[in-house]
Amino acid sequence: MTGHPAEARVGETLLSYEMPVERGKVREFALATGSADPAYQADDAVVPPTFLTASAFWEPTDGPSLVERLGVDLPRVLHGGQEYSFPGELPRVGDELAVDVTIESVTVKEGKRGGSMTFLVVLTTFRRGSHDGPVVAEGRSTVIERSAG
Repeated sequence: MTGHPAEARVGETLLSYEMPVERGKVREFALATGSADPAYQADDAVVPPTFLTASAFWEPTDGPSLVERLGVDLPRVLHGGQEYSFPGELPRVGDELAVDVTIESVTVKEGKRGGSMTFLVVLTTFRRGSHDGPVVAEGRSTVIERSAG
């Protein structure tokens, strides 16, 4: 047991929302990341793999933020990493993605210079069409919270 408030919520869906994959947004993302790949310019373009990071802009704003739901102290938080897997056909322009965000794990490690670090792995699942639809992508984000003091 880590004692972190997020530990009690492991496996719980913290956020659930829809994300339409819009052609203009895919093109903007490709341009912003310096990609000239024509695969991202077509009317039915596939999304650049890291485009799904932008899903945070579709999160609901009528309740607590993801940071609040995780129970972390933002000034002590570091982004520890991000990875994506695509078990099926890549998301494309025109897809309606159903997004579910859960806490996959919470662990604590002692720091080399004293104090501890709490590692939260946040799983974001993207399904085509509905929250019961086929999984088209999963994103895992590692959030590191440094201990106080």
